[in-house]
Amino acid sequence: MLKVQLLLTGNELMSGDITDTNSVFMAQQLKNLGVEVHKKVTVGDELELLVNEISALSSSADVLIINGGLGPTVDDLTAQALAQSKGVELSVHPQALQELQAWCDRRQYPLTEPNRKQAILPDGCNIVSNPIGSAPGFSLTLNDCLVICTPGVPREMKMMFEQSILPIIKGKMPAGLSNKTNKLRVFGIGESGLQKIINEQFTDWPEHIDLGFRASQPLLEIKLTAHYQSHHQDLQDWTDKLKTLFAQHIVCEGDGDLPSTVIDILKSQGKFITTAESCTGGLIAASITSVAGSSAVFEAGYTTYSNRIKHQLLGVSEQTLQIHGAVSEPVVRQMLIGALNASGADVGVSVSGIAGPDGGSDEKPVGTVWLAWGDIQTQYAQELYFPGPRRFFQNYIAYAGLDLVRRFLLDYRDTPRYVIERQRKPTT
Repeated sequence: MLKVQLLLTGNELMSGDITDTNSVFMAQQLKNLGVEVHKKVTVGDELELLVNEISALSSSADVLIINGGLGPTVDDLTAQALAQSKGVELSVHPQALQELQAWCDRRQYPLTEPNRKQAILPDGCNIVSNPIGSAPGFSLTLNDCLVICTPGVPREMKMMFEQSILPIIKGKMPAGLSNKTNKLRVFGIGESGLQKIINEQFTDWPEHIDLGFRASQPLLEIKLTAHYQSHHQDLQDWTDKLKTLFAQHIVCEGDGDLPSTVIDILKSQGKFITTAESCTGGLIAASITSVAGSSAVFEAGYTTYSNRIKHQLLGVSEQTLQIHGAVSEPVVRQMLIGALNASGADVGVSVSGIAGPDGGSDEKPVGTVWLAWGDIQTQYAQELYFPGPRRFFQNYIAYAGLDLVRRFLLDYRDTPRYVIERQRKPTT
């Protein structure tokens, strides 16, 4: 593996005055090339700190990219720190001075002494041209590590990175190195649950396939990565094993999302969906309409927060509301049928619950929710118990509603794990 590390420098990064977007860009560009960043360090404009980090990082990397500290002011210390780490002097670099003079001439600026400082670089370094900025980039070898210094201005760094640095790194990559990542997005199983199932089912997990998880609530992403071309087939084989293992809990592959998946299924089946929401306040409908092209499958959704509107708009029986309460199976079933009849949609989902933090009771505590889903011929209903912060509850339940519709459309019969786990325990 090619070990690449990043060193970001600047007091403004440490104080939070600016956000570090440069390292994100570099990491993404390297990942596209098939190289992952092993370590990233951020330090302020302090010479001793820079020298220590440059020495340490270069001792454990093949390539070290330093970002920032190439400007004309006294707090731009990268050149001085790298020279001190290497044990060489600083002097005017002829090519750097020439490029700097050309930059000033194009703008009809005089070359001042502060600008001239940008051409004073460690002896023996090579210039990495900055096509649009005044500060030349440069590189040298330290501790058998190629150290490349880049400007902190994002626009300058990006152009230099794409035009000059990526080709350099590509030339240092081992033969056959080719990162490939497969992603599976799962709903209804947490990280610890996923890891436990994988550990139990696959005691022979291969070392050359990296396994990782990324929580992006309400979904969770499973990432499998192979670093060499020769392992790509194994990557697909193990991805297929996880697809079989988690089966109906896998919402989509790659960078998709649950609303997009549901919309794609509806389009393929030529169906329309409707929603009837109380505690989620329209989040299910909003998640559907956030996807471009959703008008092909969605015409109407109903946010019926009060009992009066549930009755007037969806035809929920006043007697049912009085006897069973808004958070009940009979009510969500009537909400679903009312929405299907009013919209003419083929399939729908309804939800009514207690999002909190107030409004619960011993019989129906905060976090209690009923969902109904199906079509005009067949409806299902399920109670879940999901105590937690109000917004988290709403987001999770909105996704649960979409997931239950997905399962209905695909005729999945297995009980979702979250339905089993999210049952309220009887009080003693």
